[in-house]
Amino acid sequence: MRNVPLARVDHLPAEVLPIATDYPPDTLLSWHEHRRAQFLYAATGTMLVETDAGAWTVPGERAVLIPPRTRHQVRMLDTQTSSLYIEPSAVPWWPAACRVVEVPPLLRELLLAAADLDADYAEDRRADAVITLILLEAAGLSEVPLHVALPHEQPFSRLCRAYLADPDVGVSNADWVRAAAMSERMFTRHFRHLTGTSPAAWRSRARLLASIPLLRHKTVTEVATLLGYASPAAFSYAFTRAFDVPPSSMRQR
Repeated sequence: MRNVPLARVDHLPAEVLPIATDYPPDTLLSWHEHRRAQFLYAATGTMLVETDAGAWTVPGERAVLIPPRTRHQVRMLDTQTSSLYIEPSAVPWWPAACRVVEVPPLLRELLLAAADLDADYAEDRRADAVITLILLEAAGLSEVPLHVALPHEQPFSRLCRAYLADPDVGVSNADWVRAAAMSERMFTRHFRHLTGTSPAAWRSRARLLASIPLLRHKTVTEVATLLGYASPAAFSYAFTRAFDVPPSSMRQR
């Protein structure tokens, strides 16, 4: 199925509904949830996924696993997607929180094939085999840690979400402390309790996540300069240390 709203087919008995969608540039799918688990694959472009608990950046040819009944929003940057909407009972191994995963070549081809299936494929043996193999492959995918935690309390949530929208290297702890009207010690202690990291480390990781869409069209040197790193080498080191892959791996294969 291509460019079909989920609501039109969600009632069907199929355990897995494959839907491919073409999105205009910079499309925002505002806050919503699905009763099914969602395997959201970016065939092209980059997806920015947020829940109440975190933010995930999904480069092209990767996917994000979204648990059922999880409130989320997605910004599509020049994106074509292949989604699978899956009955929770069919995937008891599904993670409890969003997870970005690598998608190997075999699974990419299976997702492309699934996009051409009819809405009701129950009597099609080949279609059933494709879906069965997709679920077997999806169960063993490797996670890529392209995310940052989001605190649920104010003013921390507001500050973090504003920074994700505009990751300015000039923002400091003093700026955040002043905006929160707290002492620096209290702010830092509470922020670490909510996110597991310091404010400065959180902002550094958020800036690195913001580099991922840029790396599709710009060189490492250009991105390093834009994000305020002292050199391309410093940016590459920070990126690889944070995400276990070099920035060059973010270019679509």
